[in-house]
Amino acid sequence: MATIGLDRLYYSKITEDSNGEETYAVPSVLAKAITAELSVELVEAILYADDGAAEVVKDFNSGTLTLGVDDIGPTVAADLTGASTDDNGVLISASENVGTPVAVGFRAQKANGTYRYFWLYRAKFGLPATNLQTKADSITFSTPTIEGTVMRRNKLDGMGKHPWKAEVTEGDAGVSAGTITGWFTEVYEPVYTPEP
Repeated sequence: MATIGLDRLYYSKITEDSNGEETYAVPSVLAKAITAELSVELVEAILYADDGAAEVVKDFNSGTLTLGVDDIGPTVAADLTGASTDDNGVLISASENVGTPVAVGFRAQKANGTYRYFWLYRAKFGLPATNLQTKADSITFSTPTIEGTVMRRNKLDGMGKHPWKAEVTEGDAGVSAGTITGWFTEVYEPVYTPEP
């Protein structure tokens, strides 16, 4: 079903242990969401045998997340891009700044009034793009966009895999109310029941 809205844009800072496994901080509001565009790049391998394709493997390689937001404040800019605020409260971006990966969560409203929820487990952002325009006969809003590369996380899930995205639709079979109400209180961790 098509989506008709986008809101509740959050991010969570990541700390890594000596093995590179992620621990997520309590999520914070990133900004008011205007747009979110996620494109995915796959790695593909084809094995040919008996004059035809015998095996095809397509695996997630990376993704690009482009966010259009109302504003990126200095704290969020520092967390996402590595910029710093000087003693006078001025945000300073330097060529040496390197942002650290964060998890990004948001939700999209569906036409039936329910929501689809997302967490992207590891995204590294570049500097926000700014478009400015003078006022003329009418007012045009100029808002920043920020683009990040989405990667799989280092931490294994209960199935021994490296997830890159969690997605759930409110009201689907097997989805508990607690999963939905707690979605933005912490980054969602996959839950699997061990097989006997």
